Amino acid sequence: MAGPAPSAKPEARSILVVDDDPVFASVVEDILKAEGYRVSTATSGLTALELVGAAPFDLILIDIRMPELDGPGFFRELQRRDPELARRVMFMTGGAVEPDVAELLFSLRVPYLRKPLAVDELRKTVRRFFLAARSFPGFRKPGERS
Repeated sequence: MAGPAPSAKPEARSILVVDDDPVFASVVEDILKAEGYRVSTATSGLTALELVGAAPFDLILIDIRMPELDGPGFFRELQRRDPELARRVMFMTGGAVEPDVAELLFSLRVPYLRKPLAVDELRKTVRRFFLAARSFPGFRKPGERS
């Protein structure tokens, strides 16, 4: 008698990395892909808005400071378009945070990553995000749209 079929590997979580430095975005992409995540990148907040309109993402890592549409501006627009997806944004910054951005980060109560990123810190922070996300009301399965 055959035993139960082995369980299928769960679908990988999808992450969008948004940073105007393509080399930095590529490094983050490589680290996260090595962890088994599906990763897409964008070099601007405007491009990121196009991508989130076309495909579902489980987490969006976005730089705070970028030309055209910065991280907080992207977040506000995403909150207007898709409040559930906006809860899946985590910010990254390489510099001092202005008071209005600090207030936004505090009010959202989301972790943010400081550049330069430590590889282990990135891995652990993303893992913790997905562990905590399971307790969000209405948490979607990987790749599921609202």
